[in-house]
Amino acid sequence: MLWRAGGAGAGMVLPDGCMDLLWVDGRLLVAGPDTAAHPAGEVPGSGFAGIRLAPGTAPALLGVPARVLRDRRVELADLWPAAEVRRLTALVAAYGDPRAGLEELARLRAAEGAPPDPLVAEVTARLRAGQGVAAVAGAVGLGERQLHRRSLDAFGYGPRTLGRILRLQRALALTRRGLSQAAVAAAAGYADQAHYTREVRALAGTTPGAYAAGSGQAGSGQAGAGQAGSGASPAPAGAKREIPEPSGSRTTA
Repeated sequence: MLWRAGGAGAGMVLPDGCMDLLWVDGRLLVAGPDTAAHPAGEVPGSGFAGIRLAPGTAPALLGVPARVLRDRRVELADLWPAAEVRRLTALVAAYGDPRAGLEELARLRAAEGAPPDPLVAEVTARLRAGQGVAAVAGAVGLGERQLHRRSLDAFGYGPRTLGRILRLQRALALTRRGLSQAAVAAAAGYADQAHYTREVRALAGTTPGAYAAGSGQAGSGQAGAGQAGSGASPAPAGAKREIPEPSGSRTTA
């Protein structure tokens, strides 16, 4: 998914299992997979463009295990040879819209690199559907320890953490539709409303009520940061500019 946003500004970005390849003021960066909310301004810049990489797909593109990028924002030059980064920076800069350049960069890397781990899509789908780790491991023919090791490389964390993050995103999407907290907890698969509240606090650094109060049923954000913030509420629909929702959902203080 391609996106674009203005300057970092205030707010937080929440974990969603994705990674982003970013174009920030003429530089290429990678936003790794998050385990908690990150401040939107931790990568300074006057404008951002990005390509959002679905859970587990970035390592094949970047040639780096996701676990080494967990909760990090890294210059691409720290991961790839300087000459290659200069070439790709020039490639993206040559496009009037950097999103098109990032899309071409990703296409070239996909053609040159190893294919994604075929296990990734099935594990993600099963966890998104709410299956437990033991059930997922059995379905893909791995022991739980093996699944954990493979998940660290693919997603940046184990399947249990990824499942919690995907469930959080499910819950926040339902919240933006205007469902009550009790209805969200039940529909997203939490044991009860208290469990839902604890998970939002742990992963998003806010409360369901604060998130709902600011969501306007249209939370949106900017990658290169994280997702929701302490006592914060998501940006209104106007904050979307002209972009689909990037990695995480943004909230503003």
